[in-house]
Amino acid sequence: MSAAEEVVAEGHEAVEAVPKRAMTLGTGTSLVVLAALLIVPVFVKNFIIFQMTMLLIYGLAVLALNILTGGSGQFSLGQSAFYAVGAYVSAVLMEHANVNYALTIPISAAVCFGFGYLFGKPALRLSGVYLALATFALATAMPQLLKLNFLEHWTGGVQGLVVTKPDAPFGLPMSQDMWLYYFSLAVVLAIYIFSVNLLRSRSGRAFMAIRDNEIAASAMGVDVALYKTLAFGVSAAITGVAGSLGAIAVQFVAPDSFTINLAISLFLGMVVGGVGWLPGSFVGAAFIIFVPNMAESISKGLSGAVFGVLLFLVIYLVPHGARQVAILGQQLVGKLRKN
Repeated sequence: MSAAEEVVAEGHEAVEAVPKRAMTLGTGTSLVVLAALLIVPVFVKNFIIFQMTMLLIYGLAVLALNILTGGSGQFSLGQSAFYAVGAYVSAVLMEHANVNYALTIPISAAVCFGFGYLFGKPALRLSGVYLALATFALATAMPQLLKLNFLEHWTGGVQGLVVTKPDAPFGLPMSQDMWLYYFSLAVVLAIYIFSVNLLRSRSGRAFMAIRDNEIAASAMGVDVALYKTLAFGVSAAITGVAGSLGAIAVQFVAPDSFTINLAISLFLGMVVGGVGWLPGSFVGAAFIIFVPNMAESISKGLSGAVFGVLLFLVIYLVPHGARQVAILGQQLVGKLRKN
């Protein structure tokens, strides 16, 4: 039984309707969310705009993990490594080669795609918990690799690199934070649409066939090795774009900013948002950004314990994350319409 079938046990009709729209929101809901994303920054302070920008960036990183895990069924705890590579590629190109910040993003995507694809090759021998451990090792090693002496000239070593935040182009009357928010929103929307179309395409169906039953997928003619490494490459490329945007938004990169804690946070965001449900990636990003702050406001000394309790309640009440809430909400709206 799939996750979607387990969520809704009240009636088979609702369960059967989920796969058609499982990867995205309805047209009306999407337009409302997009309108809110476009309008809200006009009425809030720069700090709130910065937080919204980081929500988009982390949501993009969680979405990349969702494609890998929810799409092809490969577990990864190493997304922080790809995020770090994307961030450093943009930072190095901007500060050492004076490359325009917008041009560094596709370069980061290409570099991370190659990195992820090459890492996916040896990872073909692994699955499940063993693959998770291999990616965990990658995430653990990356901060130390960035501190190596022969890279220090480029990466800044332990001290990292300061990145210059871009001004709005063409003399547009908006702050740096607001321009970067809208720039990030445009990039995220483009990648979100690409991701939805990817999972609905022939390659996406191959991903999901491998996720559901690798042996059966191979028997049906799916090139398992190709599509598993391709999933790693695409996920790494999108994570690299998120890392680039994150470096530009924060204006600073350092090895200790990309520890295993970041990888675990992204994995947590995917689980809270709902594995395999792309809109939930941004709900999960909101959780990992705002809930720790809420926990600290409740108790500074026991913020970790409070966060753990809140996380436990979320997992206990909605074990399938925001996707479960969306399905239940859809059912409720359907019942109200009938009445």
